[in-house]
Order: sequence, then C-alpha cells, then structure tokens
Amino acid sequence: MPEFTFHHGGVSVPSLDDAIEWYCRVLGYELEKRFWIEAARSHTAMLRKGPLRFELFEVEGAAPLPDDRRHPPSDLKTHGNKHLAFRVENLDLFLAEMEAKAVDVAFVVREEFGRGCFIRDCAGNLIEFVEENSA
Repeated sequence: MPEFTFHHGGVSVPSLDDAIEWYCRVLGYELEKRFWIEAARSHTAMLRKGPLRFELFEVEGAAPLPDDRRHPPSDLKTHGNKHLAFRVENLDLFLAEMEAKAVDVAFVVREEFGRGCFIRDCAGNLIEFVEENSA
C-alpha cells in the first residue's frame, strides 16, 4: 500500500465569510487562501491551524443542511460522511471554552468507553472533539 497522510476536511456552508470568521474565532484557524472552483461554482477558502487544513465551500444554489444531519444520533441514520473528529486534552476545559464563545454544543458523551462532544459550526455542520482515555 502506498503511504498517505491526512490533508484536509471540508464542508459546504451558506456564507463563506461567516464560516471563515467562525472557524478562525472559535477554533483558531487562519485563512490560508481563497479561490474560485469553476466546475463546482464555489467560492472556496482553505483554512489552516498548524498542520491541520480545513476547506470551506460556498456553492451557488446549494441546499441547506437537513435538520436530521444536525444531531449525531439521527445523522448516523443517513449513509455518507458524518463528521471530523479532533483530540482535546481535557473535555471539560474545552466545553467551558466553547460555552464562553457561545458555541452550539450538539451532544456530549461521558461514558466508560470515552468522553467527547459534538459542536455545530455556524452552518450546523457537526464537528467532534474527543478526550482520549489514557488507560
């Protein structure tokens, strides 16, 4: 198998400017570049946070995110990509920071198998944050 590494994730959003502002303010990304993808009719931005990259698409005429894709348990009932997940050192500290930034917390898990949460970005897209158990 040829070697490969993760490059970026991406989401479609209704407002590229609003999403750039949200990802930079809430999650600490920086705008790397903006560009136009003619084939998709998409105003696009690549954001970067250290080695992580995240791509945002504002596509002309795109449909809004369906309500059942905004809640983790119901989203699993639809085939396809579900979310990206990032590791955090301390879930409680992370949640406190999200609360201070008035972020929409969709779901919190505190179980024997693990701890984590899902937040919604400004367009309702789910993003997971996981506190790994050291055991």
